[in-house]
Amino acid sequence: MRIGIIAALAGELKPLVRGWEQQRSGVKGLSVWRTTRDRDELIAVCGGMGANAVLRAFTAAEFLGALDLVLSVGWVGALDPEMKEGQCYRPSQVIDTQTGERFLTSEGEGAIRLVTTPRVANAVEKRRLRESYGAALVDMEAATVARLAQMRDVPFFCFKAVSDSRDAKLPDLNAFIDEQGQMQMPSFLAHVAIRPGVWGSLLELGKNSSVAARAIAEDVNRFLNEEVNRIGAA
Repeated sequence: MRIGIIAALAGELKPLVRGWEQQRSGVKGLSVWRTTRDRDELIAVCGGMGANAVLRAFTAAEFLGALDLVLSVGWVGALDPEMKEGQCYRPSQVIDTQTGERFLTSEGEGAIRLVTTPRVANAVEKRRLRESYGAALVDMEAATVARLAQMRDVPFFCFKAVSDSRDAKLPDLNAFIDEQGQMQMPSFLAHVAIRPGVWGSLLELGKNSSVAARAIAEDVNRFLNEEVNRIGAA
């Protein structure tokens, strides 16, 4: 079984791909790792934030052959105060806010709903999304991954860990994300360097993101060890 693991940023995958072989992608901003477990081939790719970056990452994951299973993994913002920072969740439904499409994950019907938006959501937008969609989590990639998996008729699962709470007051990150979905860190750091009021929230975001990435790795590895055998048998 070939399993594609699609993320936005390398930090989301770092604990998961530790010890894997990193592949040459030849594309700026695109990172690829590969390993095998028993008879399964695992390909993890991060290509940046947003739909266009997902397209590049998915294409890279399929480069050597069709995928049998697809996982969307990464950090999310919480819309529901019950969703705790650093914890990994498996949404059962993903909604694309631009098209209105709704995708069920292979977890089946369940309570956790995720919305995918084209921009990083601030605290005001998070409240609107919660009210409009009844969603618990928000990201920028899962709906595109779900659509591509559906087009290929392969099972789709979602593993998302909370990096920022519903009420987190962060600087506007959107201005520093380029057309390739990459964060322009020099410009961003220069921007926040003279705004000490946001330092605390950014430190909290960094801490939460690190814990969240480890939670993703633990949950995905548990899934790979326990669930993939059941799916393959089915």
